[in-house]
Amino acid sequence: MTTIPARDAFTFFHSLRVRWSEVDPQAIVFNGHYLTYADVAITEYFRALGIQYPADLSQEGGDFFAIKTVLEYLAPARFDDLLEIGIRTGRLGRSSLSFHLGIWRAGEALTAGEIIYVHADSASRSSKALPQWLRDRINKYERQAPEQ
Repeated sequence: MTTIPARDAFTFFHSLRVRWSEVDPQAIVFNGHYLTYADVAITEYFRALGIQYPADLSQEGGDFFAIKTVLEYLAPARFDDLLEIGIRTGRLGRSSLSFHLGIWRAGEALTAGEIIYVHADSASRSSKALPQWLRDRINKYERQAPEQ
């Protein structure tokens, strides 16, 4: 199980309002949409780092591939809720990076999760070391240093 990190562990937040098309017949957000929310927030996280994803990685022949996602649902989000999605790099491995995420509504924790990406050669899809410039930007940006 994933434990939601303290809200102040996150440097980056992205706001998103739940749309009607994202709720199910129970009037709550369908569980698969939380991964879409995380994906949108990760894209915005890269933008906050000054990284044009995927263009900056593809210049060196690399890309990210998701290898693991874990979500823990703590409370449901509903139509028109304003969500705050926190993203932080929790770990920088040789060729992988782990994003921790938290989703809140008005300070209430709704979802905790982790998404692990491996950096790989775009053509062969074999793992490739994370670029040093990426490590440097993440380490400079995060207020809580990622595990190495």
